[in-house]
Amino acid sequence: MFDLRSLLAPRRPMRSFALVDAQGICTALRQSSQAPQGSGWVEVHTSCLSWLNRPLPVSARTVQVTPGLYAQQTLAA
Repeated sequence: MFDLRSLLAPRRPMRSFALVDAQGICTALRQSSQAPQGSGWVEVHTSCLSWLNRPLPVSARTVQVTPGLYAQQTLAA
């Protein structure tokens, strides 16, 4: 049966993540609305199967914004 709440409730957009080992090799890809638990997961713009078992391109990573970083930079200037 159709649920009206599912129509009205906002859905989180799907995000892409890559699991990178210590050498920078992509070992797994995942899409989810939240960041995966554990170390080594980085957010990427899109998933590409050709990255598996190869170094993750630097251009694939999204820019992570640190909330307090901008305030620290403006105070230092």
